[in-house]
Amino acid sequence: MLVSAKEMLNKARDGKYAVGQFNINNLEWTKSVLDVAEELRSPVILGVSEGAGKYMTGFKTVVGMVNGMLEEMNITVPVALHLDHGTFEGAQKCIRAGFSSIMFDGSHYPIAENIEKTKILVNTCDVLGISIEAEVGSIGGEEDGVVGMGECADPKECKAIADLGVTMLAAGIGNIHGKYPANWPGLSFETLEAVKKEVGDMPLVLHGGTGIPADMIKKAISLGVAKINVNTECQLSFADATRKYIEAGKDQQGKGFDPRKLLAPGAEAIKATVKEKMELFGSVGKA
Repeated sequence: MLVSAKEMLNKARDGKYAVGQFNINNLEWTKSVLDVAEELRSPVILGVSEGAGKYMTGFKTVVGMVNGMLEEMNITVPVALHLDHGTFEGAQKCIRAGFSSIMFDGSHYPIAENIEKTKILVNTCDVLGISIEAEVGSIGGEEDGVVGMGECADPKECKAIADLGVTMLAAGIGNIHGKYPANWPGLSFETLEAVKKEVGDMPLVLHGGTGIPADMIKKAISLGVAKINVNTECQLSFADATRKYIEAGKDQQGKGFDPRKLLAPGAEAIKATVKEKMELFGSVGKA
């Protein structure tokens, strides 16, 4: 059964660890993440971008697949199904489809409009028991065609959004989606500390978890980050393992093409990535 992310994130905040959000794109990715979460007894958040939802034919399909897998795989750890970087309209669709958590990314709007739209969704989520993430300060890089320059959030604007009653807050602190460039200056812990001072106990979210050095990850957790998103690293490990399998000439198996065998190495690679991240975030055994 899917759950809101609220309880797992409050526990992570208090326990000084972070819950991993791993974005899913198909059945194999989902199964890999759930396998590792159950094995390590770690709570987990399955992230779905609007692009991934469209690829999987729609949000209702995603909900049906995940709910079916939770039952068939006998998953006992807490699992939240979360819309990642959703539009206002996309968030409403996911609520209707049965997601247990949503993110409304209003960071590209003027702060007044971000507040207005977030407030509407907070009211709906409160009634339904769904967790909601909001964002202040655009996260750098590109995701589903949305490009950001890696802004650092205004702590006062963060407080204005947090005061609406959101479950968690993503504040830009120089982090980006995708690979980090060689000249990346690192996370702005000064900004993170200022945001934390303004929003108090609000669980904070770190996007762009791929490529951030372990020491920065641990420091961010110590300063209130309770959820860390990982997507690019899973994409890269999946693609690399699949490429190597094809180049080795093992995709025919003497009996013709078998997509299950083709995707298996990539699925195992994702498992290794998820396990590594859960251990780094400190969520192992916290279910």
